[in-house]
Amino acid sequence: MKVGLYHGCSLEASSREYLESLRAIAPALKLELEEVQNWNCCGASSAHAMDHILALSLPAETLAQAEQQSMKEVLVPCAACYGRLAATKAELAENQTLKQQISERIEMPYAGSTEILTILDILDKVLTADVVKSFPQKFSHKVVCYYGCLLVRPPKITKAQRVEDPLMMEDILKRIGAQPLDWGMKTECCGASFSITRTDLVGMMSGKIIEDAILRGAEAIIVACPMCQSNLDMRRQAIEKAMGKRYSIPVLFITQAIGLALGLDSSALGLKRHFVPVSLLENQEAKAVATGKSS
Repeated sequence: MKVGLYHGCSLEASSREYLESLRAIAPALKLELEEVQNWNCCGASSAHAMDHILALSLPAETLAQAEQQSMKEVLVPCAACYGRLAATKAELAENQTLKQQISERIEMPYAGSTEILTILDILDKVLTADVVKSFPQKFSHKVVCYYGCLLVRPPKITKAQRVEDPLMMEDILKRIGAQPLDWGMKTECCGASFSITRTDLVGMMSGKIIEDAILRGAEAIIVACPMCQSNLDMRRQAIEKAMGKRYSIPVLFITQAIGLALGLDSSALGLKRHFVPVSLLENQEAKAVATGKSS
């Protein structure tokens, strides 16, 4: 399957491991990724709070570039980037005058013809039963799936059917042998961009998420959002200060979990970039040896 790729800023910087693991698993999933050329920042959480036209122009320019490359579908792994691109497409589809204004602003024709897909949309398509049969091992771990705010909200934009209790990530992880646990924190906010200005609030909000995951018996928290992963992983010191205890539970991108099931090297998956050490692979190999299933 060939699909366009808009990875945005975070996947080239603070969340490089997300892009590394996506590229690492792509060949096994028969997924061909074509990067959108001359892409620019989506505006993130700043542009739409300051200049509405700019906030629409930034995503529209990237989508217009994808159209020039004849991309029918574009994968947007970052939940925040997905939200900005999808919201822009929806707003311009409802206002032809504004659509023309934005097209003139970016000095490119914009039709709004490209479908925007999340990482879960793509994985649901390519992670078929036949593909999983070729995996050398199972990702046999108890996990909780953390969607955060942006993968399913607002439902008018995301078209999510289960806004408060989504199950798409759980379904994907079951295919690779994981045991997703039921919990009620999967769409709670981690503190988002308060990570810089109010780290104490992030510590408290993210701490409640981590505490509940551990109480459920999870070995890892699985995410699909760079900001969520950053807050739950990088802000562990603030979390532990807020909660008054230490936590060792790792926070993995869903692409990294799939990579572990594929038996890929931890370096290829960017696991060494995490602030909280990820020991799941070693534990998995030990289990295989103990049960006589090691290859």
